[in-house]
Amino acid sequence: MAAPPLQPPPPAAAVNGDAFRLGFIGAGNLAESIARGVAASGVLPASAIRTAPHRRPERGAAFASVGACLLDTNAQVVDDSDVIVISVKPQIVKQVLLELKPLLSEEKLLVSIAAGIKMKDLQDWSGQQRIIRVMPNTPSAVGQAASVMCLGEKATQKDENRVRSLFSAIGKVWTAEEKYFDAVTGLSGSGPAYIFLAIEALADGGVAAGLPRDLAMGLASQTVLGAATMVSQTGKHPGQLKDQVTSPAGTTITGIQELEKGAFRGTLISAVVAAAKRCHELS
Repeated sequence: MAAPPLQPPPPAAAVNGDAFRLGFIGAGNLAESIARGVAASGVLPASAIRTAPHRRPERGAAFASVGACLLDTNAQVVDDSDVIVISVKPQIVKQVLLELKPLLSEEKLLVSIAAGIKMKDLQDWSGQQRIIRVMPNTPSAVGQAASVMCLGEKATQKDENRVRSLFSAIGKVWTAEEKYFDAVTGLSGSGPAYIFLAIEALADGGVAAGLPRDLAMGLASQTVLGAATMVSQTGKHPGQLKDQVTSPAGTTITGIQELEKGAFRGTLISAVVAAAKRCHELS
C-alpha cells in the first residue's frame, strides 16, 4: 500500500480557548486509539494531530483515516507540536529522546505512555522537566481506558488539564505519585487480562451447565460489563452490591461458596501484587 500523501500543517486548534497542537512520536495502535478518541470526542479537531509514520504505510493510513497531518520526520512533529506524546516501544525510548533532545525546549510538553520508563530517565534522556507520564491500558481501544498520570517537576496545572482532557477522551483518568505506578501496572495495566480470563471461565461454566457457546460468551461478557457499570455508577461498595443479590440458601451464595473454596479473592489479590513486583523488577 502506498503511503498517504503528506498534508500541510494546519493552524493550532482551540479547546475551551486553549489552542494547541498534538504530536505523536510513534504511530502504533495505542497512539491511534488516543488520536481517534481525541478527534471523535471533539477535544481537538483531527487537523490538530500530527505524526510521522516513517516506513510503516499501514500506520500512516490509519492516522490519515482519522484526518491527522502526516509529516516526514519526528523532528518535524516536534517542531510543529505543543504537546508531544512519546508512544514508541519502551526499548527504544532512550534512543528516540536522545535524538530529539536538541530540538526540545520547555515550551514543549512531553507526555510519555511508554510502559516502565520512569520519570527520572525521561528527564535525563530528554533534558526536560516539563513532562507528564501516563499509564493507560488496553481498553483504550474501545474508549474505556483506566489511565493514571504523574507530573514532572515543571509540569503546570494547565499541562495537567490538557493531558486529562486528552486521556478522558479514551476513558477515565486519575492523578497519582509515580511511586504507585508499579501497583497501577499490576492492577489496571495487567488487570484486563485477569478479567478476560474470568470471562472465559464464566463462559466455560455456562457451557458446562448446558448453554450453547455463543450464548454463554455473550452472557458472561455482558454480566461483567453490567456489574462493573453498577460499581462505577452507583458508588456502592462491591460487597454491598454482592449482598443485594445473595439470598439465604440461594443459588448465588452457593456459587460464592465455591469461589471462596478456590480462594478466588485471595488469588486475584496475589495476582495484582505479583504483577506489581515483577514490574518493579523490570524497571
